[in-house]
Amino acid sequence: IEEYVWATSWGVSTRLIGALIMAHSDDDGMVIPPKLAATQVIIVPIPKPSPEIGEAADKVMKALRAKGIRVKYDLDDKKRPGFKFAEHEMKGIPVRLGIGMRDLENGQVEVARRDTKEKKSVPFDGVADYVAQLLDDIQQNLFDRARLFRDTHTTKVDNFDDFRSLIETPRPELSESWGGGFISAHWDGTTETELKIKELTKATIRCIPLDAEKEAGQCILTGKPSQGRVLFAKAY
Repeated sequence: IEEYVWATSWGVSTRLIGALIMAHSDDDGMVIPPKLAATQVIIVPIPKPSPEIGEAADKVMKALRAKGIRVKYDLDDKKRPGFKFAEHEMKGIPVRLGIGMRDLENGQVEVARRDTKEKKSVPFDGVADYVAQLLDDIQQNLFDRARLFRDTHTTKVDNFDDFRSLIETPRPELSESWGGGFISAHWDGTTETELKIKELTKATIRCIPLDAEKEAGQCILTGKPSQGRVLFAKAY
């Protein structure tokens, strides 16, 4: 029996990468969620690799890998620590560990998280447990931060005048020079209405939320019955 393969081709891979970059990154570069990061932890020797620091780094790496954490040791001896810090920040590695001779004397390691830039000195004996929990915290923080941004930029409207005003008016409080964000509004379910709204405002339906509550209402343009809200926005 011959059947067509179940497949899709709508550019989801590149779009997901773009969404990842846009949702989490900042002016210093990428911010990659720990679950997606090829390298979750980078260890940087300060000021450069040495046998003593390398021995300590090996112990830390073994402890981290025992917990399933993906870790690498930066052995480049031509770049200064500051350059390496910026480079790994730009790549979005979730956690950076800095180990220098003073850290060895104090029995601790400097732990820096990419998402908030916070740093903390942690004893060598507890660094694996600390980093494992930190990666979970970073993952949750990125999710919460992105969801808050989405919710803050989503506005409910119930008439076309308000809809049009939100789409066309700059909103400096949201750092949106073009206005809009997402707009949650009722739609009568017809292609004709969506096309008319696009013609009048350049906004289109971006998403019909799967978890949206059923909410009877009236279409903002036609006044016809609507079974629920959809999300409109301008596409670029």
